[in-house]
Amino acid sequence: MSGRNAREGNARDGTANDGGELAAVFAALYGAEPDGVWAAPGRVNLIGEHTDYNEGFVLPFAIDRTARVAVRLRRGDPGMLRVATLQGDGGRDDGGRRRSGVVEVAPDAMEPTAVPPWARYIAGVVWAFRQRGVDVPALDVLLDSDVPIGAGLSSSAAIECAVALAVDDLTGSALGREELVLLCRRAENDFVGVPTGILDQSASLLGTAEHALFLDCRSREARQVSLPLAAAGLSILVVDTKVSHAHDTGGYKGLVAACVRGARELGVPALRDVPASRLGEARDVLDYVTFHRVRHIVTENERVLETVRLLEGAGAAGAEADGAEADGPDADGAAAKARGPGAIGDLLTASHASMRDDFEISCAELDLAVDAALGAGALGARMTGGGFGGSAIALVRRDAAGTVTERVREAFAEAGYARPDIFGVAPGPGARRL
Repeated sequence: MSGRNAREGNARDGTANDGGELAAVFAALYGAEPDGVWAAPGRVNLIGEHTDYNEGFVLPFAIDRTARVAVRLRRGDPGMLRVATLQGDGGRDDGGRRRSGVVEVAPDAMEPTAVPPWARYIAGVVWAFRQRGVDVPALDVLLDSDVPIGAGLSSSAAIECAVALAVDDLTGSALGREELVLLCRRAENDFVGVPTGILDQSASLLGTAEHALFLDCRSREARQVSLPLAAAGLSILVVDTKVSHAHDTGGYKGLVAACVRGARELGVPALRDVPASRLGEARDVLDYVTFHRVRHIVTENERVLETVRLLEGAGAAGAEADGAEADGPDADGAAAKARGPGAIGDLLTASHASMRDDFEISCAELDLAVDAALGAGALGARMTGGGFGGSAIALVRRDAAGTVTERVREAFAEAGYARPDIFGVAPGPGARRL
């Protein structure tokens, strides 16, 4: 789906959440039991938007909503890929869930135009394995998911990572999760045609419960950062605005091009190498639009580092700021602030302002969600994901979650917007076999 189309319904409706249930539907569809069922989560990017393909810093966490695939290898058959989904627009199975028809993709026709858009993420992963020289035989795949589509929660990466883990297990390729991150990114970049970084796939494959993943997108070094929301009496609400976005329709590519142009004109390999002290110079040498894109990336990297400092303790993240200002925000000032997740709200809100004003990827619905949540007492709020629609997140005290939810829904009704889907998420485990 693309554009700013209102989406209907709840992503959890009509899903086979249990691995055994999905396996049973698979058997009824394909006439044989699957070899297994694998799950991979969507993600919320706590902070660090569009910094990944600029070789910067990000801080996502895996959420407790997943894409699930039941998969069977058909050894001895030609490499035909057969895929189906419970989230399609076709008929319904006996349990009343939506079910598409089976899509068949011959090995000599493994191209994006040969499959419907939802199946490209599956076919792309199979293609990427074969490009690496892995012998992937014929496969049957049945997909189900409760990660909202087009909501900025990486439903596509969840599909890719679930399929990649399944193929890795079943073929014995033993690539390792870090390599699977790169393989899934190649599938999205070179097969689907979206120039994303490694943020989404890293969160889905490397995430752990009750932690965010602090990722250096240049070195690909990652560490887990404790995010004890429940212990702190806090919750993160997702406000799915029902405004769909699609990264393959041009806007995302234009942002990437502006960042590449800015780095080239400033004489650096990537915008991660531009310290805040050069922003004055950047204003003088760059055109208006490119400067504002650059300023978002530079300041967003600083916000990620400061968020990690507040969660871990001052100075821990600064040592890894290769190419960014080594000391980052004033260490003494940070030391005077409260630690833990309750201290990061202002940084989330500042991130949204930067995405709205400098990167220009927000929309009226996202801005209203953020403003209404803050007005109802949220500690911080921002849009999350690639932009042009999707979701906002709000950091709230757990006892205020109901009040914030009610106020956001009221604000949307008053503005004449579609009713948003609002739900809490918790940092959950990464991709796994069920």
